[in-house]
Amino acid sequence: MALQNLKESAKALVTLGPARKDHWIGLRTGVGVFAPLLALFAIDRLDLVVFAVFGAFTGVYGRVDGYWNRLRMQVRSGALFFAVIALALAVSHWWIDHSDPGIKQWQVVGATTLVAGACSVLVGFMRLRPGGSLFHIFAFAAIASIPGPAPFGEALLVAGLTILLSIAIGAAGALGQWTSLWKRTPLPPLSDNVRKAIWWEGLFYILTAGVAGALANTLGNSLEAGHNYWAMVAAVVPLVGHTTSLRIRRGVHRMLGTLVGVILMAILIFLNPQVWILLAFIGFCQFMAELLVMRNYFLAQVFITPMALVGVSLATGLSGSVMYDRVVETLIGCIVGMLGVLLGSWVGSIFKRRQGIVPKGGKQN
Repeated sequence: MALQNLKESAKALVTLGPARKDHWIGLRTGVGVFAPLLALFAIDRLDLVVFAVFGAFTGVYGRVDGYWNRLRMQVRSGALFFAVIALALAVSHWWIDHSDPGIKQWQVVGATTLVAGACSVLVGFMRLRPGGSLFHIFAFAAIASIPGPAPFGEALLVAGLTILLSIAIGAAGALGQWTSLWKRTPLPPLSDNVRKAIWWEGLFYILTAGVAGALANTLGNSLEAGHNYWAMVAAVVPLVGHTTSLRIRRGVHRMLGTLVGVILMAILIFLNPQVWILLAFIGFCQFMAELLVMRNYFLAQVFITPMALVGVSLATGLSGSVMYDRVVETLIGCIVGMLGVLLGSWVGSIFKRRQGIVPKGGKQN
């Protein structure tokens, strides 16, 4: 039985799920991030790259049928990303103590933990897909961690224009199909059970992200690893999934995909290509990530890892130290996330047994 499970797990690493026109969203998101990066390169403002990258995340929220439905979702997601980016800038400018690394790390973890929970709840009530606050955790923590970030107005301008570009690209297919544009799907009201689930999920995001960040801070000095927010991002990865086994699989795929992805990053550092090639590489990785993320999370992570590493280090230059940080923080985060999933499943099964929902000895996924 154990051998059979091992074979199935190994097979899952290279098995692709059914295609759902993933190449179109891959193309939209790839262009949505590459175009603004190329524009920033042309005007020699690579210090603003991070704001364009996170603004371009708006394009990820386009996996919905119907142009009007997509427009509705991307406008909502874009507004939330703009608010998160603005809040992160404000926190970095006026609250984070960048002069003291020790205090700064705990400030970033504390603020990001609150953002993780708040954005998870907002995403739930705004009906955004993908669910959860993974992208918002990444955006907020990365920007809040920047010492001396770009001027407030310039950063928000770049983020806002990139968000608008992503929305425009998402709606571009409606040109000449105006009758299709106005076909919308009404959103049914949320039931009381769904509302409660959204609040509980937000609490779980707070606990998981907070524990991962605190553990990363505590172990960071002894392991000589930075970027503690990567542990927080990795910790919430296993929270997405309909069953415990699928959630654990996502955590394992995140770890293994990261290990393979840093090999690509190492090759990139060795080749040391010109900046415009790195920008094209980010666009290509974004395309591949969206092409694969719904079909095989492990393969998608192989491209997500170097894309993230290049994006956060482009302005300062590629460095091998970020690869070590990525691996260590990802392992910490995924382990915390998977343990949290198992604990939540165990507590949930006990609660349901007491409520008479699951008979004693019954299986709980």
